[in-house]
Amino acid sequence: MVDRDREITLRVFAVFRGEAKDIIMPGQTWYRMLERIPPRERRDLLIAWLAISIAFTLIYIRGGVDVAGLIFFFVMSLLTVGVAFVLHELAHKFAAMRYGYWAEFQKDNQMLLVAVVMAALVGVVFAAPGATYIYGNATRAENGRISAAGPITNLLLCIPFAALMLFGGGLIGIVGLVGLRVNAMIATFNMLPISVLDGRKVLAWNPAAFAALMAASAGVLVWSLL
Repeated sequence: MVDRDREITLRVFAVFRGEAKDIIMPGQTWYRMLERIPPRERRDLLIAWLAISIAFTLIYIRGGVDVAGLIFFFVMSLLTVGVAFVLHELAHKFAAMRYGYWAEFQKDNQMLLVAVVMAALVGVVFAAPGATYIYGNATRAENGRISAAGPITNLLLCIPFAALMLFGGGLIGIVGLVGLRVNAMIATFNMLPISVLDGRKVLAWNPAAFAALMAASAGVLVWSLL
């Protein structure tokens, strides 16, 4: 999910925009890009990753489980839900940087608390752990492509998880199935053309791209649930 509602002064934006262009230059590596994630953003991503993973773990263990089971479900949540969420947000960040804008993920402490409490009390996760804020006035096309980057990343993650589901077997197969479903759910949910979700901005930019991404996301989700 991308949020562009914050404003900053032209002077600050000029500094950040210059840094962004320095980061995303032809030939630079993903490692170089990751180096420029500020410590505060790394902390927010880590906290949100852990909180979302804990929330989903609480869902999985509601029927009771031993210590080994608890560890398995927590690690599985980290590798499926956590990875899906973190890479979704980083995709928005790096896509924005590609166009010369500064972007940062910021966690929402209240929503993280709601996610964990609801999972513990009623067995439902409402996951809105934060958003990636883009500083600058992106065009409609730029904003649409930046928004599409998140769901596209989740769809790409469906490929290795589907392979684990189909060919892994046992616990590995379970991890693959959960990863496939989670990524398909995140992609489908974020492609809804409402509120601040990615789908609204993708639709405003390119209806054909919106239709293709929504169809792909919903299709993979339905397949994963069969």
